[in-house]
Amino acid sequence: MRFVGIDPATKTGFVALDEDGTVLVEREIQGIGKKQPGGITTEQLVSLENQLYSLLKPGDIIAIEQPAVGTQMGVTTGMIHGGLRSMIYRKELTYDDVNPQRTKKFVDANRRVPTKEKKAVIAAAVKDHYGYEHSSDNVTDAYILAQIARAMEEARRTGYIKKTPLFQYEVLKAILDPEPKAKTKAKTNKRPGKPAAAGSHTHLKEQQFLF
Repeated sequence: MRFVGIDPATKTGFVALDEDGTVLVEREIQGIGKKQPGGITTEQLVSLENQLYSLLKPGDIIAIEQPAVGTQMGVTTGMIHGGLRSMIYRKELTYDDVNPQRTKKFVDANRRVPTKEKKAVIAAAVKDHYGYEHSSDNVTDAYILAQIARAMEEARRTGYIKKTPLFQYEVLKAILDPEPKAKTKAKTNKRPGKPAAAGSHTHLKEQQFLF
């Protein structure tokens, strides 16, 4: 059994761990083919998908990062995330989606820092918690995701989340037992009108008609 973390991007991070947390695979994969400024071509996307498909194995337990909210490359991000998830499906595997903020929180790096310092803060946190280092930010994020996949599988198998730092417990609890979404009020086509005047013939549902 392997625990796989995938950080989708034009340069996708991929990490596979064994049951003891030892790194089996650590790769940054990029689509090969004609380039397109500010995006990804179909040729590159298919190449990226094929590379991921070849890295996946039967029985893999997978955690994949969700798109960041408000990403500036919405179309490209959607193509990549959808394409890579389809490869997981084709391999007859399942996956857990992980919010990017939870990826950072799992190593206690979910705090406000200047944008240019975020990757360095995450890399330092991963090294501090796990002693793991990699030159690629995408692979580093994939490593965190693989550790999340590993911890979630243990929780599902044993029925409880083992003793772990509070910030990791909160991430695992949120993924394994998500809070139900708040119900939205049903829209009505009724046009607003004047409130009923006192003594009018408007009746409440519970009232009996007297005539």
